[in-house]
Amino acid sequence: MKKRIGLKSLLVSTACAMLLMSYTSADACTALHLTAKDGGVVVGRTMEFGSDTKSDAVVVPAGTKLTSSLPDKSKGIHYTNKYGFVGANFMNKRMVVDGLNEKGLYIGGLYLPGYASYPKGSPKNAAKSMAPEDYVAWLLGNFSTVAEVKKNYNKVILVQNPQKEIGGQTFPGHFLITDSSGASIVIEPIDNTLKLHENPLGVLTNSPPFDWHMTNLSNYANLSAVNVEPLDFSGTKINTFGQGSGLVGLPGDYTPPSRLIRAVAFSQAAIQLPTAKETVLQVAHIMNAFDIPFGTIQEKGKDGSIHYDYTQWTSISDLKNMTFAIKTYKNQTIRSIDVRKALAKAGNEVKVIELDVEQPVEDISTKFK
Repeated sequence: MKKRIGLKSLLVSTACAMLLMSYTSADACTALHLTAKDGGVVVGRTMEFGSDTKSDAVVVPAGTKLTSSLPDKSKGIHYTNKYGFVGANFMNKRMVVDGLNEKGLYIGGLYLPGYASYPKGSPKNAAKSMAPEDYVAWLLGNFSTVAEVKKNYNKVILVQNPQKEIGGQTFPGHFLITDSSGASIVIEPIDNTLKLHENPLGVLTNSPPFDWHMTNLSNYANLSAVNVEPLDFSGTKINTFGQGSGLVGLPGDYTPPSRLIRAVAFSQAAIQLPTAKETVLQVAHIMNAFDIPFGTIQEKGKDGSIHYDYTQWTSISDLKNMTFAIKTYKNQTIRSIDVRKALAKAGNEVKVIELDVEQPVEDISTKFK
């Protein structure tokens, strides 16, 4: 008998979400992917938040019965997940904010403040209704490819579900979906309906909506990883000051538009490595460029207090070798979970793997070569 758990406890958030009321918006997440020469796709993403997210890894086997997290559970979808998945949770809950299923489908949710909107639940749409925080679990648990998601993504209706943890608003987020072939899409709840965008570059940040970001790329068509040649001004040679001249003008701030431009620049410039396993470390290095140190982003609350968003953790998902890896603020060691092995060991139970472990500092004073 498979264990039944409510989606309220398996609260699959759309990343950078579920803010406590006393905190500010966490809208600084960044995601991108690279493809190795062996065809393996590796997705990296950061999770920013204003306090310790207390994240652990959650292992959800196939056959788990999931129930609606809407207040009236009789007015929301119920199902048994077809595929098992592994991901990172939030605040010690059985919730996945970023995950990979056993078929190599990756889904990450990123905050979309100011744009996400949902219709109200009603008796007419009750059988198809789903809270936004349930959507990632439904996708990971039922589909194996982007093509399948595209055929089924709007067969449920995301409805308003106010959350006291985020000031009484319904969770505002959008979703990055990538599969083992490298196909990628973005799904956004705009104007009370789900809109799907092809994502040929495999990147995502936060507001504005994805199509705006794609248009904004035209402002940076001059950028190149190749250094520019010296200029000749009436016989006077003008040289650059050093490396990186092709990327002069690359925005360096932490706003969503700037981070998306950097995500495109870095992912497109990355040298393709032979294998996905090697690419895991490559993606980890690239994601370091989006790491937000504590204190760099500050926002003053209504009571005069200062809130700080910083990078809580970074995940690296290998969609070929089926590993979900993560490094945290407290522990920069990359810790990897073999999705298939974890699901097999979990059996019929939802399992949790602790991530809140301090990083050891190794003393190599006498480890001479």
